[in-house]
Amino acid sequence: MKIEILFPELCTLYGDAGNILYIKSSLKDAEITETHYQDKPLFAKERVDMIYIGSMSENNQLFAIKYLMPYKERLRELIEDGVVFLATGNAMELFGEYIADDENKWEALGLFPFYSKRKTHYFRHNSHYLGCFNDIEVVGYKSQFSFCYGDFKDSFMKVLGGCGNTPDDTAEGIHYKNFFATYVIGPLLPFNPYLAKHIFSLAGFEGEVAFEKEAIEAYECRLRHLKQEDVNFFPPH
Repeated sequence: MKIEILFPELCTLYGDAGNILYIKSSLKDAEITETHYQDKPLFAKERVDMIYIGSMSENNQLFAIKYLMPYKERLRELIEDGVVFLATGNAMELFGEYIADDENKWEALGLFPFYSKRKTHYFRHNSHYLGCFNDIEVVGYKSQFSFCYGDFKDSFMKVLGGCGNTPDDTAEGIHYKNFFATYVIGPLLPFNPYLAKHIFSLAGFEGEVAFEKEAIEAYECRLRHLKQEDVNFFPPH
């Protein structure tokens, strides 16, 4: 099994480094390649089983788009071929048509029919999150300066608490074949061992994820908390 982690030096905001640690701890027999900015990606030379990219600063989004743009059609080919992709936090925005704010507009990879709009004037959205993918409930947090707008018929999750791709949307993230993208941070994988196990299985993994018993106990505790009637999904900033 070959796993590629893109830009670990740039894309580990909001605890997303925890996703990388969980991948390494769970997939101990995998060949894991960390591709740093300006390195030629492994996926350009050969087929990998899974690609992960995490949250980054707004400036680093533009670096990542510039880096990945020459490989746009290769990424499309791999997505259609069923390679597992996981993009967390604002990494999802790289795969839309463009990113804009009140004054600027930057072309993105254009692999999915949506665009991202950044808010200005020091806006930041923070919230707890509870959602559902198939029969798997998902817990986590969101912390973002932007939202996504467009066609989300291929959404990842249904929102049960918190906000979706926009504050009024019940659809969250993108799921197409084995491509998964979500604004949920947390970090997502160790917080959601059932989801992690499902995503890893699509790349060929069998067995238990790292610290499975303890991870499930912690997950069930968070899930019970988020289902309480007095939980405020939008706590003060």
